[in-house]
Amino acid sequence: MKLQAKGGKPVNITVFEYSLLSASDKPAHDSVKTISTAAFDYLKKCCLCDETESRFLKLKIALGREVLQVQNYAGVVLCPDGTQIEILPKVAKVAVDDDEVEGARQSLFMMLKSLKQFRHLQTEVAGIKTQKMPLLEVFIAQFLHSVNQLIKKGIRSEYVRKQSNNTFLKGKLLHSQQLKHNFINQHRFYVEFDNYLTDKPANRVIHSALAIVSKYTKLNRNHKLCQELLFAFNEIPFSKDHKRDFSAITLQRGMVHYDVPLKWARLVLDGLSPQAMSGQHQAYSLLFPMEALFESFVAHYLQKNLPATTQLKTQVQGKSLVHYGDKKYFLLKPDLMLTAAGLPSIILDTKWKLLDQTKSDGKDKFGLLQADFYQMLAYGYKYLSSSGQLVLIYPKSAQFDKPLQHSFVFDAEHQLRLNVIPFDLGYRADARIDLTVIGLDHQQPL
Repeated sequence: MKLQAKGGKPVNITVFEYSLLSASDKPAHDSVKTISTAAFDYLKKCCLCDETESRFLKLKIALGREVLQVQNYAGVVLCPDGTQIEILPKVAKVAVDDDEVEGARQSLFMMLKSLKQFRHLQTEVAGIKTQKMPLLEVFIAQFLHSVNQLIKKGIRSEYVRKQSNNTFLKGKLLHSQQLKHNFINQHRFYVEFDNYLTDKPANRVIHSALAIVSKYTKLNRNHKLCQELLFAFNEIPFSKDHKRDFSAITLQRGMVHYDVPLKWARLVLDGLSPQAMSGQHQAYSLLFPMEALFESFVAHYLQKNLPATTQLKTQVQGKSLVHYGDKKYFLLKPDLMLTAAGLPSIILDTKWKLLDQTKSDGKDKFGLLQADFYQMLAYGYKYLSSSGQLVLIYPKSAQFDKPLQHSFVFDAEHQLRLNVIPFDLGYRADARIDLTVIGLDHQQPL
């Protein structure tokens, strides 16, 4: 379902992961963000009706009221009444030393560039940082900027073959059709000719995406540019089936400038969500599961910075926990594996959770989970033959800003050890991770 933006003053709400949302008809509270009653009812319905739509929200009772708790997703959700809810990563709330909202937003942009469908995202576009645009407006601005560049380089046209019964002779006369249709009306000509038209799939989908974006942008600068671009595409019809049009597009020679606008157009026409919600009450959203995004960013960063003698493999699936006859049960899939000379040397797993290195005793244990250690033990036993290095990587925060002092030892011989290290997600960070603690051979921390 495509939601239509409605009139009235737009409401933009910015929250962090695991924040609480309440309806506007409830008493205000410092720890709860208030949204319109219509928006709350809509999101509540999404949350209750379909499991696939409730992944990013959880309905609960807190502070004597019904609230919706944002889960571990970041991005933006639009409601039918025009309410826009921007969700930012929780880690940047404590990891950035300047404005926490803008710092979190910039960190999210930086992480998104590690995803294949967002490699074209530009984090240094003039005006984004100074204007402090909401997340949705940033994506809209970049889409409009890419289309504006396309127009400057030229909208591509192509020859389209047509047949027509005209009152004038143009192109090639089709004799069989002429006899069939114009045996009596000899003043007409049934002809076939080529028209040089801008009506082609790539232009249609971009025009359709511009029309959708024009309904959602609330920023005057974006709205003005969008109207100008729509005028340039005025003679091109909208796409009637964008999926069919996308499948018909081939970026031929001379169409390189269409690449980025088409990527944005696909995102817009698919409902803005690479993590699509497929239920009946589909929210028009752009949401990213932070566990997957964190893993992708760590892998992307390591891939670029590891020594040449070390290779990185992601989502390895070669081993299983047990065999039942000739079948493998419970596949073991570590996030990352470093290999040297083709042999596994270090297993790494990313965890999207905040640790506290000051809480090492009692039940706290830094905030580490026993289940994660069982998982890493299985990885070490199966992939490293119970001898080698295991690493858990958590986001860096004020409470966890350096590797834990000691390794965790799984056996008396100290052959299988696990280290817990932080990864810096601050968008101004120079060095994000220090792998020297596990003996990886390079001159400086990555």
